[in-house]
Amino acid sequence: MWNIRGRRLSLLIDEETIRKRVRELAKQIEKDFLGSPEEPVVVGLLKGSFVFVADLIREIGMPVVVDFLWVSSYGQSMESSGKIRIVKDLDTDVEGRWVLLVDDILDTGLTLKEIHSFLISKKPAVLKTCVLLEKKGRKKVDFTPDYLGFEVPNKFLVGYGLDWGELGRNLKGVYAVEEG
Repeated sequence: MWNIRGRRLSLLIDEETIRKRVRELAKQIEKDFLGSPEEPVVVGLLKGSFVFVADLIREIGMPVVVDFLWVSSYGQSMESSGKIRIVKDLDTDVEGRWVLLVDDILDTGLTLKEIHSFLISKKPAVLKTCVLLEKKGRKKVDFTPDYLGFEVPNKFLVGYGLDWGELGRNLKGVYAVEEG
């Protein structure tokens, strides 16, 4: 049994279930992006999405360009601060390109909505969003991803790239951090 910072973790989504859903998402994305005149650009939000992005692009059966935005809104806390800070911008020019924005979790929606607007300002031809997890009942803004892996309860989660103060990213499943 894993624990982080003295808190027990309970498994929410196991490795095989994640793997199966990532394959399904990749096939749908591949189908939807077949019309792209050049290689689509997959933009992952660091740091949480890196594991998801790696698994997702390996399942997409077409060439893609991969880039990352590093965005911070949590810091060491278990709650989003609501303040988005871009730590690292894209290296790839996405103007006129088909872009897939990939994030690990849709919580309040503030980060994803702001980053979506930020990418729109870079004038991609197509911009779609893919999120591994969406917390039930937490959205503060109206934002619906184009592709969604799983709906999850409103609990603090770690694993499969998600962390608590940089711990837990290496867990193969998604875990809820237990109270007290």
